[in-house]
This record gives sequence, structure tokens and C-alpha cells, in this order.
Amino acid sequence: MWKFLANKILRNRPAFFIALVILTLFMGYKAANIKLSYNFASLLPATDSSFVQYERFKQLFGEDGSVMVIGLADSSIFRIEKFNDWYLLSKKIKKIDGIQNVLSLGDVYDLVRNDSLRKFDFVPLVKSLPQQQSEIDSIRKRINELPFYDGLVLNKETNATLMAITFRKKDLDSKHRIDIVNEIKKEADAFSRLHNIELHFSGMPYIRTAVMEKVSHELKLFLILAVIMTTIILGAFFRSLSSVIISVIVVAIGVLWSVGSIELLNYKITILTALIPPLIMVIGVPNCIFLINKYHSEFANHGNKVKALARMITTIGVSLFLANITTAIGFGVLLFTKSSFLAQFGVIAAINVMATYFITLILIPIILSYMPPPSDKHMQHLEGKRIRRILEWVDFIVHHKRNKIYAVITIVTLLCFYGMSKIDVTGYVVDDLPKNNPVYTDMHFFEKNFKGVLPFEVFIDSKKPDGVLADNARVLYKMKSLEKILEQYPELSRGISIVDALKFSYQAYRGGDPKYYVLPGISELKSLNEYTSTVKGNENRLKSFIDSTRQYTRISMQMADVGSKKIKKLLEEIQPRVDSIFNKDEYNVKLTGHSLMFLKGNDYLLYNLYESLIIEIVLIALVGMALFREVRIILLSKLPCLIPLIITAGIMGFLDIRFKPSTILIFSIAFGISSDGTVYFLAKYKRELKYSKRTISEAISATIMDTGFSMIYTAIILFFGFSIFAASDFGGTVALGVLISITLLVAMITNLVLLPSLLLSIDKWVSRKEIIGESLIELGNEEDDE
Repeated sequence: MWKFLANKILRNRPAFFIALVILTLFMGYKAANIKLSYNFASLLPATDSSFVQYERFKQLFGEDGSVMVIGLADSSIFRIEKFNDWYLLSKKIKKIDGIQNVLSLGDVYDLVRNDSLRKFDFVPLVKSLPQQQSEIDSIRKRINELPFYDGLVLNKETNATLMAITFRKKDLDSKHRIDIVNEIKKEADAFSRLHNIELHFSGMPYIRTAVMEKVSHELKLFLILAVIMTTIILGAFFRSLSSVIISVIVVAIGVLWSVGSIELLNYKITILTALIPPLIMVIGVPNCIFLINKYHSEFANHGNKVKALARMITTIGVSLFLANITTAIGFGVLLFTKSSFLAQFGVIAAINVMATYFITLILIPIILSYMPPPSDKHMQHLEGKRIRRILEWVDFIVHHKRNKIYAVITIVTLLCFYGMSKIDVTGYVVDDLPKNNPVYTDMHFFEKNFKGVLPFEVFIDSKKPDGVLADNARVLYKMKSLEKILEQYPELSRGISIVDALKFSYQAYRGGDPKYYVLPGISELKSLNEYTSTVKGNENRLKSFIDSTRQYTRISMQMADVGSKKIKKLLEEIQPRVDSIFNKDEYNVKLTGHSLMFLKGNDYLLYNLYESLIIEIVLIALVGMALFREVRIILLSKLPCLIPLIITAGIMGFLDIRFKPSTILIFSIAFGISSDGTVYFLAKYKRELKYSKRTISEAISATIMDTGFSMIYTAIILFFGFSIFAASDFGGTVALGVLISITLLVAMITNLVLLPSLLLSIDKWVSRKEIIGESLIELGNEEDDE
């Protein structure tokens, strides 16, 4: 097959080249239309019961993450100059296209009983811009008499106030959201400068916008860094401008295809898919190194350019194919998570790993065939005296110090098993951002003054129309009891529900006295119902609390970013207390909201790490059967790939790097790439045994000296290539890059030291015939004359 492919490529160079150019132009056209994703990325699959419940909640009551908040803490906010400007700021923001509503000190309403129409009038406390301080003092006094707004727009203890800005649904998940947030920020910053007051910004629209702007910026940054890094390292290795240019052009085409394929499959750029282009550049370079190295070494042996190109394809082509398959599997197993967010990343990365392999396999021979034969200067890198000395030392210890190798690796592995036990499995909504990032620090301002900004909801289904108000409004009194319980949790803000709206109404019904801010008894509640007829109809001012059929209602709270572990503990405490109030046979009451979706996603991802990793190991073991039918070799060959993962997990434990969505991905990705070195080594080892008369010991030595150069070059490229992600502002991306770099460096050592040691050790139990037996993929013979 590989001889056939080599002949087809070399004899039909113009056709292959033109086809690649056309496909690249098409992918470039697609790449030009790529779009950023502005939707909230859920880690849960669409069929998950919690996700289905959350979507149902949003259909009834709207997006719970649609509010951006601006906060400040200033005891003089009720002075006329500041109050008026704060009031005008809210009016300016409300006029911005895409804003549905604004709630602040200047936008609060009082309820006034209207006996003639038997209803309540909603009267704004600020009817026009106050002209005197006495007017504001009067407004302040009345706000203090309205418990409904306590903790909602004002914290009396800390003098903190906030402005809650609700986005329209259609603009919340569109590019326009960024323009809206920037316009709000511009107007708010003007207020901040005018009064020298520090403002704080938060809420899901703001957090999502800040994250996506960083993603867009970092996509360009990583591509630039990847090009610079690979160019420098390739130049240091090859010391040939032509080899560097060829490699960079080839992987650049792979990068273009990766961006184009995202658009082709109708996906968008997310925080994960933004990593694919630089990943493809980093992963694609080793293909170039192995092919060019083989071409140069073959040409150095016999000086025949055509034969060198053919052997490059027939020998290295198959090894690279298997190696890229294992890398693609590392990404592809994310499809088994059933999470669209992860599946898109896995599918795009896997497809483009293989696409870049075929681009490299076709384009490099074509380009090299039109270039002059390599000169002695171009092949100087083959000498590699320092690396050769390292490889000679490796060959020595593999043959004479195997027991010490096993002892050292065993001790390190056991130590890292202990480190694994120290890993903290906790995720935070914004923990990927540095501690000094404004998004992070501002969130803590709202946690301190308003208990947080992350939505936490109690979704109540009475199981029948009019059920919320039926049976003498039994549901309302149960909600009142539940709210009292929830007030005991410092992590949660006070709840807002139809109960609070009715308390506000009853206060107005009794003349506005704050002492009547209570849920009345059933007889007075019936009298009150005559005045709260607006609960019915399209102009229902309570529609955010109760649906039109009055079957469903909610208790809305905000919570601090306390981490997935703490949220889980809270749920374990709260859910039984909810069930003790609402009988499961009569009511269906669920805890939901963005906070809980994050927790569920975090737990789901952790569970699927183990599942996808097991699937990956099995699939890569099956790929190993393409080389060997001997099960013992296949099983032992997995150790050099698994031990680096254990060491990495141990490092995470010792350095207190938590398991979270971004760091969990390290293991499936790193295992796939780590397996590349195993494939390179085993392919060369089998070829040495099959086509030469060397003993197993001699074949091991020849394999170490031959593949060692490319494996070391590749490890260095990948180490520094993945290290570029350390330039990210996202902690998870930094950890992803650094830990994968470490994993791949350790994998290079285990593949060069542990793997040959194991092969020598099983020499007594596995015969030469068993090793070189029939396989699914036949390796090229380096001794053939093409």
C-alpha cells in the first residue's frame, strides 16, 4: 500500500499539488467566515435530566444569566450630585439598544393602593431629576421603608449599591452583546472618572463577554507564538532555511484547514476550539521533522534523491500514520462524553490531526522533489554529536542498568500515586482567570456586599394549573417557610419570589407601613387578591415569578462562587429540607440555575475523564495490534504512556493544581500524543528485526540510535510548543500547556528508556518470530530498491 502511495504521489505531483491548492483555497474561504460563539457553553449533554430541567425553567421564566450588574460602595451616594448622575447613568444605559430593563436607586417603584380602581399603582420614587437635596433625602427615607429593595439594590450596612441591567434574550447570545457591554462600560467609566468612584462590574453577560474577548485575543497570540517558537526550534535543529520554510508552510496549511473545518461543520470559536489552530501547528511539526530527517539520512546513505523520497514515504509514512491515529484518538474520545462543547473540540482536533498528516505526507515529498538535492550543510544536523552521546548513554543503561531503571521509575511512580491522592477536585466559575483580573476581583465585591452574582434557583411545579394559588395558597406559605430556611445559608442572597411581591403588595394595602411587609393570613390574602389582579393577563408584572397558568413558580437567589465541592455540599443539605416542606407526591421542586449547571458539568466531566481514558487506552491498544499480534508486547508498551500521566497527576497533587474542566482534558490529549513515541519506536524495532539479521539486543540499539534523534527533536518541539499556552490569562489554559509539556517530556524519557528495557526483559518469553509475525499494517523495507 505504502509503495503504491509513494509511486502515486511522486508520479502525479502536479495533480496532487493542484488538488491541495484548490482545497486550501476553499478552506481559506471558509476560515474567513469563522465566527465566535456567544452562547453559554454547557458541559452537560442535551439529554441530561438536569439540563432538560434547566432548559424548561428558562422557557418559562427566561434566561437566568441575563443580568449585568454595576456596583459601588460610597456613603455619599445620596448626595445630590452623585445621586443625579447615577440616575442619569441608568437612563442612558436603558436607551442602549439591547437593554430590556434597568434597576437601580433611581429606578425603584413604590406600590400605592388605588381604592377607586381596586388595584395597585406602580409609582416611581424618582419621577424626574431631583433639584434639591431634600428631595433625595425623602427618596432615601422611603427606600429604607421598603424592605423589598433591601439587599436587592442597596446594602444599608456597607453603603453598597448596584445597578442591575437586564439584556434582551436575542442580544444576549449574539455578537451585539459585546457592543452593549462596551457601551455600558464606556458610560459607567465616565461616571467613575467624574466622581472618582471605583465601579465594579459583574454578572454573566459581563463575564462571558470578558472571556470571549480574551479568547479572540489569545487565538491570535498563540498562533503568532506558535509560528515564532516552531521557526526558532526548527532553525536550531536543521540549520537550513529551506527546511524551516517548508515545515512552517506545511503546518500553516494545516492550521488554515483547521479553522476552515470549524466553519465547514457549522461550529464556532469557543474557549476550547480556539486552542485547535496553535495545537495543530505544534502537533504537525513533528511530522515534518520525521519525514525530512528520513529523507536526509536516506540521501546521505546512497545519494539517490528519488529513492530517498520513496523510502521516506514507505517507511516513515506508516509510522507517522499510526502515531497520528493515536493522537487523533486522544482528541476523538471526547466524543464519548456526549457533551457538545467537548465533542466539537474533540472532533475538529481529531479530523485536523489526520488532515495535517496527509497534507504533510503529500506536500513535503512534492516540494523536496522540485528542490536541489540536499547539500552536506543541510545534513549536518544528522551528526548531532551531543544527542548521539546521550543516546549512546541511553543504550548503555538499557542494556546494563535495567534493574536500576525499574527501581527509579517504580519509586517515582509510587510517590506520584501519593501525590494523586492530594488532588483537589474543585472547580470555580472564574478560577481560570488570574486573581488580579478585574472580573475576579469585582465578583468578590458583589459576594461581600450582595452575596454574589451567580444565579441559584428553586423551580416549583405544583403539578396542576392554578396550583400555586390553590388550596388556600398552600404553596405560598410553603415557599415562605423555605425562604426562611435558605436565609440561614451565608452563601446565598435573600430569595425573591411571588411571596416577596405579595409582601410588598400587602405593605401597600396597609398604607405603606414597613411592619406590614409580611405574607398575610388567608382571609386577608383573598382581599388582597382583588388588588393584585395584574397577576393575570399579558401585562402581568409578576410574570418573572409565576407563569401564565400559575402552575409553576420560582424562588430566585444569587450565590457566591464557592466552588463545585461547596455547592455539592450545599445541595446535599438543602434538597432534603426542600423535600420536607414540599411533598414529592404533590410537588416537583428542583434546584437549578447557572451555578448548579456548572457543578453538574464539572462532575459529569470528571466522571467521563475516566470513561474516555479507558476507551482511549483500548482503542490505542487496538492500533498497536496493527504492528504486533503479541498481547504481552501491546500491554507492556502502554506503561511508557501511562506512567507520564501518573507523574503529571502526582505533580498536580503536590502543586495543588485542581481537577477542573480545563485540566481534566490534559490526560486524554497527553496519552494520545505520548503514544506517538511508542509507535515510532515499535515500528522501527519491528522493521529492524524483520529486515535485518540483527539480534534483539542489536535491534534495540539500532532503534534507539535511529529513532532517538527524531524523538528528542519532537519532544523538544512539543515541550516548547505547548509551553506557549503559559502566556494565557486563563489559568486552565496555562496548566493545560505546562502540564502537557511536562507529560510529553516524561513520555519521551519512558519511551526511550523504559520501553526498550521492557522489550529486552521479555526477550526470554517472546520469540523473534512472534514479534515479527503478520500484522494488519505492513511496514516498508528499508533495504528495498525503489
